[in-house]
Amino acid sequence: MKRQRLGQHYLTDPEVVQKMVDAARVRREETVVEIGTGEGVLTERLAEQCARLDGYEVDRDNYVKTLARVRRANAFIHLADGFGERPTFDVLVSSLPYSRSKDFVEWISQVDYGRAVVLLQEDFVGKVTSPPGSRDYRAVSAIAQISSELKELGRVGSSAFRPPPRVSSLLVAIRPKLRLTAEEVSSVNRLFSLRRREVTSALSRLGLRCEETYGRRRVYSLAPAEVYRICRGRH
Repeated sequence: MKRQRLGQHYLTDPEVVQKMVDAARVRREETVVEIGTGEGVLTERLAEQCARLDGYEVDRDNYVKTLARVRRANAFIHLADGFGERPTFDVLVSSLPYSRSKDFVEWISQVDYGRAVVLLQEDFVGKVTSPPGSRDYRAVSAIAQISSELKELGRVGSSAFRPPPRVSSLLVAIRPKLRLTAEEVSSVNRLFSLRRREVTSALSRLGLRCEETYGRRRVYSLAPAEVYRICRGRH
């Protein structure tokens, strides 16, 4: 599967690469994960900073290019979808394919890690940080806000990539707040599939208990903490 079909534009700007490495503050004794190595530009710099690097790449051509570029004993490059794995690591640093952004949020909400620095599409960052009741407040917003603290580190223009995307990207730092289970992530998605329904009606339809009184409130008005209580079965 070609990464460009996944919405990937290769990060080529050395200044942006360095900014990501600096923002991650990787220590020599730490393990780093990169999902989507591309041609290995960021991979090479990360491998210089850490005790172990695990890079995941789904495209065989890019996997081969990364292997040829990153020749260090502490670098392990995997021809695999990182979101299908549960590696043990301290730091994640990645320039993610735009089309896998939702997968990333759901995945990182379930893994054990210390911090992450990622490049994401600016519009997507706006979605995951949207407040309850807003048009863009969705399941992925609730999952991100329940599980993580996000901090924007600055916009990255299209000229930093090859080919240049038609949208802007944001560099984002992420810290874990609360680790979710796969069942809880699934429950949030199920609840928000009925986001315009009244909460009581949605819970009844999904077969969930409802001991709190939500009145005429709609699902999309629920704060992340309320969503979490519901999806843990505590009302």
